[in-house]
Order: sequence, then C-alpha cells, then structure tokens
Amino acid sequence: MVDLSDLLTDLADESAQLDALVAPLPVADWARPTPAPGWSIGHQIAHLAWTDHVALLAATDPEAFYATVTAAPDVTRLVDVGAEEFLAPPAELLARWRAGRTALVDALAAVPAGGKLPWYGTRMSATSMATARIMETWAHGADVADALDVVRPDSHRIRHVAHLGVRTLGHGFAAHGREAPTAPVRVELVGPGGEAWSWGPADAADRVTGPARDFCLLVTQRRNRADLALVATGSVADEWLDVAQAFAGPPGDGRRPDGGIGAEA
Repeated sequence: MVDLSDLLTDLADESAQLDALVAPLPVADWARPTPAPGWSIGHQIAHLAWTDHVALLAATDPEAFYATVTAAPDVTRLVDVGAEEFLAPPAELLARWRAGRTALVDALAAVPAGGKLPWYGTRMSATSMATARIMETWAHGADVADALDVVRPDSHRIRHVAHLGVRTLGHGFAAHGREAPTAPVRVELVGPGGEAWSWGPADAADRVTGPARDFCLLVTQRRNRADLALVATGSVADEWLDVAQAFAGPPGDGRRPDGGIGAEA
C-alpha cells in the first residue's frame, strides 16, 4: 500500500513541475492550442483547477459536490464547461489553481481512514483520489508540453500513473462496450531510472512489457499505440492496449499514429 502522505507529496510535486513550465510563459502563449481540440494551454490549467475544486468539494462538502452534478444541464459536457468556467487571465488562473490544489492536498490528508469520497459514478478513497489527481496533472501536463514542443523529464511519480493504468484494465474494456476479461495480465515496465516495475501474476500468459513512460502515455491516451515501444503477448493483452483508459468517463478518440489528436480526455 502506498502511504497517503507520500502520495500527496508527489501530487504537490507533480503540480509544481507543471507550474514551473507555465508560470514564466508570456500571456500570449497561454492561448497556444494544445492537442485537445479547442483547448489552449489556459484551458488545460483551468481544467486542472476546476477538477481540483470539485474534488475539494467531494472531500469537504459532498452535498455541494452532488449539487454541481445535478445542476449541470448536460453532464456529458461537465469537463468542457468546467474548463471554460475557470478560464481566466494567466495571473488570476495561476493563483486560483495554486490555492485550489493546496486546499485539496490539505483536505485529502484530513479524510478519515477508510473514508470514501463521492465521485462521478463511483466513490473513491483519499488514496485513489490523490492517485487520480497525479494522473490527470501528468496527462494534461503532457498536452502543455506538446503545445510548447518541450520534453519533460520523467520522475518516479509516473509509477502512480502506471499503477492506475493497470488498475483500470476492466474499466477500459467496459468503456468501449466490451466484456472485461477474466484472464490475468502481467505488466512489466522499465521506470525512468531503469528500475523494474511489475504488476500481476508472474506466470500469466498475457503480458505487456515496455517503457513506463510509453505505458502511461497509452493509458492516458496521449499517444497512439503504434508510436510506442510496448509489446503485448496474448490476445487479452493485445486487445487491452487498444482500449486502455485510466481516466473516468466515456472513451476518448485517442491520438492518430501521425500525432494528431482526437477528443479530450
């Protein structure tokens, strides 16, 4: 089990890394388009600020969280509406994002052991919520980095993204209208420092191997499978890599092999 306090430190550090990338940008660069259609760099940060806000409500005021869902005229557009709602001039947006993510870390740290937070279609522990926030921050940070044509250094924190990618195997199948497999899958990844990370039975017939970064880019739908050095052995593993999805909600359109982008995730 991962310690919650360690997870929250990693969440703060992942956010700080992205903050350091966007904070020095000229105002005009916040309008740069990112791989998500219709979303600028500003939209990406606004989305993170909005999601931190609703996660904070889930941790501190469940009734207010549910109210945001029931009041939405179209729940399928909550993500887009939330990003537009929180979009603001860069200085204001940065201040709001910083305050919100700090408040969320404090609120998650205060969740009683065993407590469950309401979320969209499910309930989550504070540990799961922190892991999901790391995944989202990393994934949307990848969109920002793509927009700026920079490569961010990987850290041990991507293990949380990979872990969530493994844990959501069944969700990926279900989101695509397919029956979740019963056969186990062994996942063996190489971390950023050359370390070996693994999940699943060592004797499983179905296996996925490759760089951890590539696996994380796949399960967050930030790269097309054809552009990644992942190897699938067995029919279940092979099908999984086509439907893998670590984020909640309907499946995105993913990325084209040429680097083109489908729907926002």
